[in-house]
Amino acid sequence: MSREIRILVTGGGTGGHVTPAIAVVRAIREQAQNTDWKPVFRYLGNKRGIESKLAVEADIEFEGVESGKLRRAFNLRGYFTSENIADAFRIPVGIVQALWKVWQFHPHVVLSTGGYVSVPPVIAAWLLRVPVITHEQTVQMGLANRITARFARTIALTFEGAAQELSPRLRRKTRVTGNPVRSIIFKGDREKAIARSGFDPIDNHLPTLYVTGGAQGARIINRAIEAVLGELLPLCRIMHQCGQQPAGDEQDYDRLAKVESSLPEQLRHRYWLTRFVGDEIGDVFALTDLVISRAGAGTVTEVSALGKPTIFIPLVPTGGDEQTRNAKRSVEAGAAVIIPQAELNGVRLLDEIKKLLKNTEQLETMGKAARTLARPNAAHDLAQVVLQAVL
Repeated sequence: MSREIRILVTGGGTGGHVTPAIAVVRAIREQAQNTDWKPVFRYLGNKRGIESKLAVEADIEFEGVESGKLRRAFNLRGYFTSENIADAFRIPVGIVQALWKVWQFHPHVVLSTGGYVSVPPVIAAWLLRVPVITHEQTVQMGLANRITARFARTIALTFEGAAQELSPRLRRKTRVTGNPVRSIIFKGDREKAIARSGFDPIDNHLPTLYVTGGAQGARIINRAIEAVLGELLPLCRIMHQCGQQPAGDEQDYDRLAKVESSLPEQLRHRYWLTRFVGDEIGDVFALTDLVISRAGAGTVTEVSALGKPTIFIPLVPTGGDEQTRNAKRSVEAGAAVIIPQAELNGVRLLDEIKKLLKNTEQLETMGKAARTLARPNAAHDLAQVVLQAVL
């Protein structure tokens, strides 16, 4: 009879916090095959967060806890808003809920991948003497992970430089594992991407751009593409994930679809517009020659693992401008170009794309440089850190 190993997973708010956790779950499941132990997982997150959807899709039991947004600085004048007051109450409520749920599950170990929702479960686990593994995806340690690191047995890092922001005591607990990526991104098929997008095979000689701004899209990127779409399509094919904006807001998909419909038929066949990219992401990347995106940790890690040259438009502001720091590491390696958000417009983006597409040698060099930043075994290595706390 196999021994049951119960692993509690927490983290959320963005896909960049959730996808590494799911990648580790899959790695542990693979390692458990043909062994005398069986992993049992439970995910604690925010019911309203993206983690609730992604965990269920990955066949992980999900339970929700309350969580309040953490803030780096306290400003008395601006603090007493209804949202801030609600957040102040959610945090202790979340800790109480997490205490009950952690005690109920009796985990052998907790894996936390950041985001403010991870704080209550980590504190609850520490109070119940359950070992905690915290993972940081970015160059700069996020606020939630600065808190959870204090309660962790091991602090797993994507980048060695992130340890410099920790105290000497916490630095001694760090391990550099890299950032786990979805295995599905390595299983792409160019022909499937061409068929799905409706691209005309007659255009297969053209390079392909993948433009993405995350689940909600990035309006500033979408507007820049919209402004020069007619000038771009004679040069390349475009797969554009524009996101879905909040209900009641103008939808970028509708604007872009209108521009697309006004183009000559030949150019329309070179443009694939979609709100979301799901399991077909591997196919999309397989066809991609140049990526245009934000610089979240997950995206930076995936394009590095795949060796994709990238134009990054970092989101500003984020906590400590972490996206710019993520992107700069790729630029320093020769793998990417940065366009600061304040400088982004259609003309500037078109100019950067033209320069890169004209120089296929440079694109190839950038792709090779991107791979030097990758840690392809990150999911396996982080899974080993988690399991070492139990086995």
